[in-house]
Amino acid sequence: MAQVDRLTGHSYATRSPVIAQNGMVATSQPLATQVGLQILRDGGSAIDAAIAANAALGLMEPTGCGIGGDLFAIVWDAKTETLHGLNASGRSPKNLSYDQLRAELDKNKRESIPALGMLPISVPGAVDGWSELHQKFGKLPIEVVLAPAISYAENGFPVSEVIARGWGRSVPILKDQPGAFLETFTINGRAPAVGEIFKNPGLSRTYRRLAKEGLESFYRGGIAEEMVKFFAENDGFLTADDFSGHHSEWIKPVSVNYRGYEVYELPPNGQGIAALQMLKILESYDLKAMGLRSPELLHLMIETKKLVYEDRAKFYADPDFTRAPLGRLLSAEYAAERKALIDPARASRRLMAGKAELNSGDTIYLTTADSDGNMVSFIQSNYRGIGSGVVAPGLGFCFQDRGQLFTLEQGHANCYAPGKRPFHTIIPAFVMKDEKPWLSFGVMGGGMQPQGHVQILVNMIDFGMNVQEAGDAARWQHLGSSQPTGTVMTDGGWVELESGYPWETVRALKNLGHDIRSGNGGFGGYQAILRDSKNETYQGASESRKDGQAAGY
Repeated sequence: MAQVDRLTGHSYATRSPVIAQNGMVATSQPLATQVGLQILRDGGSAIDAAIAANAALGLMEPTGCGIGGDLFAIVWDAKTETLHGLNASGRSPKNLSYDQLRAELDKNKRESIPALGMLPISVPGAVDGWSELHQKFGKLPIEVVLAPAISYAENGFPVSEVIARGWGRSVPILKDQPGAFLETFTINGRAPAVGEIFKNPGLSRTYRRLAKEGLESFYRGGIAEEMVKFFAENDGFLTADDFSGHHSEWIKPVSVNYRGYEVYELPPNGQGIAALQMLKILESYDLKAMGLRSPELLHLMIETKKLVYEDRAKFYADPDFTRAPLGRLLSAEYAAERKALIDPARASRRLMAGKAELNSGDTIYLTTADSDGNMVSFIQSNYRGIGSGVVAPGLGFCFQDRGQLFTLEQGHANCYAPGKRPFHTIIPAFVMKDEKPWLSFGVMGGGMQPQGHVQILVNMIDFGMNVQEAGDAARWQHLGSSQPTGTVMTDGGWVELESGYPWETVRALKNLGHDIRSGNGGFGGYQAILRDSKNETYQGASESRKDGQAAGY
C-alpha cells in the first residue's frame, strides 16, 4: 500500500493518472519522457516521440536498452484506423553453424550459451526498427528526432535512482569483456552514482552519424564497417553479410476478446501470446467475485500461468523456422482442455505442454500518443541489463546477448541455427474497445511480462481500477516454469509476492502447496496510455517501482 492518505481512489495508488488532450508520453526515465513530449510539441508524430525517447533511454537507461539491442512495436494509425505490428529483432550469425557453436562451448567447458562475450550476440535490430517506423509514420527529419539525445550525450545528464542501482550491479559483471566497456559506461572505472552527471561522447558521435548518414548506415555504412572490423579482430562471429542482410518485419498483431475488450499481442518469436492464452482460460471464471487479493484468485492465475508457460517453452520460436499453432493455442476449445487440468485445491508440481500440431531480463517499455490520435506501444532491450558486455570502441553502446535464449536441444522449435531469431521475452500490448483504441501498455521484465499484462488487464477490466491504480496494485510472479532454453520446471516452481498481499492470503497459498517467497524487485516496469474516447483525452500512467514519468500537454 502507498504510505500516504489519498483523498481519492484506492489506498494503494501512488498518484493520479495524468490527463491531457493533445499528446502523452510515458517512459521509465523522466528526462526521456520530456524529450518525447518536446518532439510532440514541435510537431512530431507519436512515432517520432517514441524514437526520440528511446534514443534518450539508450543513453540514460543503458541497464535496460540501447541500439545494440532489438525492439518490437504496435502502432495505431488513426488515419487508416489500422493496427500495425513490427518485429525488429536480429538474427544469429549466418556463418556460425550449430556444430561450430557446440565446439566453441565445448572448448570453454560449457553446456549452454553464455550471457557474456561474443557467443550470445545477435544482430542488433533496434536501429532498423527506428528506420521502418520513421519511414512509415515519421513527420520530423531524423536529425531533429535524435537531436535531444545527442545533446544529452554530449553535455551529460544526472543519473536517476533505480537506474543507478542497476548500473552499479552491472559494472563488476561486465567490465572484463572484449572492447571498451569501462571507457564507455563508467567514470574512472566505477558506475555513476545517483545524481552524478554522466556523458557518453561515443554514443553522441554514433547518433550524429545516424542523423547525417541515415539510419541505414548502421547496417550498410561506416558504422557497420567499424562493427564488423571489431568483431573480426576480437574473435566475434557477426560479419558484413549479417548486417547488410538484416531486415525488420511488419507483422499482423493477434488478439483474443476478453470480456468485450480486444487484446492484441505480437506473434512469436516473442512471448506475447502467453498473455492471450492466459486470458482465454481466465475469462470463464468470475474473478471479481473471488476478490482482488484472495487466495482463490491468485491460485487460479498462478496455475493458469504454469499451464501456458509449458506451451511457451515448446512452441514459441522464430516463425521462419517453426510456425507456432496459434489458431489452436488461442481457441476456446484448447483453453477448456487446459483449464480442466487446474486443481482448485492443490498447486501443481509438474505440467506438460498441450497437444497442438505443427528469464532474467532488463528492458524499457514506453508508450506515446499524439494529437492526431496515433498511439505507439514500444518495447526495446539489450537483454540481461546492459547486455553482453561487449562494446566496440568509440561507438558508445553495448551489444545485446539475446542469443543466450536459444536452446541447444536439437529438434526443439527454439534450437540454435544460423540466421535465426531467438525466442524473445519483450512484448508490447494494445487493447481495442468497440473498435476504438483503448489502451497502449506494457510491463517490462523478462518472463514477468505476460504475467504482468494479465494482472494489469484483470485489475482494470475485472476490478475497475484506473490506469495508474492498475499498475500500483501489488503484483505476484511465478518462477521456475519450463523455459524455451530447455530447462524444465521441477517441484512446481515458486511464487514471489509483493508486500501488499495480506498474511491470510499468503498462508492460504502455502496450504495449497505453493512455495511462497518475498520478491526482490522483479515485478516489472509498467507504462500505459489510455484513450478516453468520450472526452477525447489521454490518461497516462507510469511505474511507481521505477524512475519513470507520464506527462502530457
